[in-house]
Amino acid sequence: MEPHKVNKLWGNVKLCKQDPSILHTEEICFLKEWVENMGGKVPPATEKAKSEENTKEVKPDSKKVEEDLKADKPSSEESDLEIDNEGVIKPDTDAPQEMGNESAKITEEMMDLANDKKVAAIEALNDGKAHWLLGHWEEAAHDLALVCKLDYDEDASATLKEVQPRAQKIAEHRRKYEQKREEREIKERIERVKKAQEEHERAQREEEARRQSGAQYGSFPGGFPGGIPGNFPGRMPGMGGGVSGMAGMLGLNEILSDPEVLAAMQDPEVMVAFQDVAQNPANMSKYQSNPKVMNLISKLSAKFGGQA
Repeated sequence: MEPHKVNKLWGNVKLCKQDPSILHTEEICFLKEWVENMGGKVPPATEKAKSEENTKEVKPDSKKVEEDLKADKPSSEESDLEIDNEGVIKPDTDAPQEMGNESAKITEEMMDLANDKKVAAIEALNDGKAHWLLGHWEEAAHDLALVCKLDYDEDASATLKEVQPRAQKIAEHRRKYEQKREEREIKERIERVKKAQEEHERAQREEEARRQSGAQYGSFPGGFPGGIPGNFPGRMPGMGGGVSGMAGMLGLNEILSDPEVLAAMQDPEVMVAFQDVAQNPANMSKYQSNPKVMNLISKLSAKFGGQA
């Protein structure tokens, strides 16, 4: 017998000596029968060997196992696995963007332009960092954004993310301030218009009151009760009390026939000045530069002067 077979046999015998219950297994039960035929005695099987033997004897029914597997198989092949995909970038569904000409040759002008932009980006980066250190947030945000536009820099981008919220806060504050200022100006403008309207209405009421008073007492149109004062320039000579009686009525008819005089009498500004001069002729110097007032005074002076 070959040595390696002898060694293998000796190993099996040694194993049976250590655990005689192995001889009761189905695989090597023939060895147990041979030992008993030779007059040997094999110890009875232990509980472990019996359980193993019973396990081997009870073979599962393949059909039953297959039916159980079919029953346990899920009705749908789709997976019910749920995973949190937060932070995952969704695929781009946009149409492909037009790219540059791959066959284009880089010229010296293009290189010079690129170098100029790079230099400008470096200068903007230095200015942006300086404004950042000085707390000039808006200027810093502008310079750093220019850097990222001309020549993207990670350091500039990180600094811009820190500076930009402060710059936006300042811009928002300025926008609110400008809005309040505009609202205040609009409110003041409305108040001025309202006040001017009230003044105009008050002047119209006063003028209407003067007209009614003049008509009641036979006054000169425009609010001069009693006719033209005697000391008005161009008055009728010898009429110390002013134009009255028949002469006054004749002068009044002639004045009312002049459309320019009637139009001037409808102007509150002219009539206020006219009344001021009528009460004190020395005040005429105040209206030398007002053509409307001087035109009316000249016409009245000429008409009353002609009556003299």
